[in-house]
Amino acid sequence: MSVAHKWLEQEPWPTKVMPKPLLESRIERVLTMTNIGYLGTVRKDGSPIVSPVEFYADGLALYIFPQPNSPKVKALRRDPRVSFAVANPMAGWACAMGCQLFGNAELLDVGTPDWERGMQVFKWPASAFEIGRHFDSPPQGQLMRLRPDRIVYTEHFLRRDGYAPRQIWLRNS
Repeated sequence: MSVAHKWLEQEPWPTKVMPKPLLESRIERVLTMTNIGYLGTVRKDGSPIVSPVEFYADGLALYIFPQPNSPKVKALRRDPRVSFAVANPMAGWACAMGCQLFGNAELLDVGTPDWERGMQVFKWPASAFEIGRHFDSPPQGQLMRLRPDRIVYTEHFLRRDGYAPRQIWLRNS
């Protein structure tokens, strides 16, 4: 029994779908609360591999600066399908919040307009400073962009307001 959060006890759970603009706003909020997420790629044998990575969001699009020739990059070149998870480090059902993004990743080549835009979003000077590298110019490697096709957003606090705790966002809906 929850003394402080009686709405957590409600069964069955609400199934109400959030309006898409409100859902997008909630997803964007989660994507700004942390800059570490978990990138899932497909290995050569078809099995998944998940890696913690630094990311920055531009709306619902994510930018990640992978290490050149890393297993992630090799996997992306073979199969661009990815999943990406972000969860905020909170304790308890009342504040559990996160999202999973699914889609095809793109590797952006250095100097292209898309790469330039991504490097404006990706906070590379802070990363460079943290690892002791020069930050007078951006690193010259490919940048990964994920523009998701589907996002699964989970927030149990939504139940208090009558919404389902798991919401599905689709690009083409």
